[in-house]
Amino acid sequence: MKKIVLVLAATALLTACNKKEESDKGLTLTGEVKGLTQGKLYIHKIADTSLVTLDSIIVKGDSHFSSSIDLKEPEMLYLSLDRGVTESIDNLIPFFAEPGTMNIETTLNEFYAKAKIKGSKNQELLELYNKTKAVFNDKQNKTSSLLFMAGKNANSKIYDTLKQANDKLIIRKYLNAVNFAVNNGKHEVAPYIALSEISDANIKYLDTIQKSMSAEVAKSKYGKLLTEFVAKRKEAEQTNP
Repeated sequence: MKKIVLVLAATALLTACNKKEESDKGLTLTGEVKGLTQGKLYIHKIADTSLVTLDSIIVKGDSHFSSSIDLKEPEMLYLSLDRGVTESIDNLIPFFAEPGTMNIETTLNEFYAKAKIKGSKNQELLELYNKTKAVFNDKQNKTSSLLFMAGKNANSKIYDTLKQANDKLIIRKYLNAVNFAVNNGKHEVAPYIALSEISDANIKYLDTIQKSMSAEVAKSKYGKLLTEFVAKRKEAEQTNP
């Protein structure tokens, strides 16, 4: 009897472990598009610079949705809304997906702008980075407007001063991305930011980010891409100094 109990316990444990392994390899995405009573949602990923559809979800009568995706590691995915005949461009939500359970809540009228995404540490970090980037973008936009006016009025002294200020903003913006990526080397968002935001930065900065990645992140999709990218940049710069 005791042996039977032990066998059953071992079987239950093995089954639980197998289920956990299976769940770790997939993404369960739930959510709601408030105001959407009928339509179609799609989940995409980028492959060879093109959007590839992973799943399509028909919404009819209920604004809630759910989907299960075969996802083995953190990766940027995209939730899109088919609005039918419309000129709206607010129909795509990028999100840093991770194996497990995630939730996206948004509205029909402001599909991208009102999106709230939960269940991913990489997504949290990306949103934090985007907030700091937005501050620099706002300052750059204002400086660019003043630059345009100074150039239009042929005021070279003011133009040169604004040009120097704008150049410093660009450098600070790049350094902000570098510091953020280095400080978050234990997450896949680090190599992603390096590749998507500052791929044209000085190679020494990209090399620093690449070396700051944890062993696990270095083996991830974006970790491997960054390592390959840095190697190619170094080779190209040695060939054409």
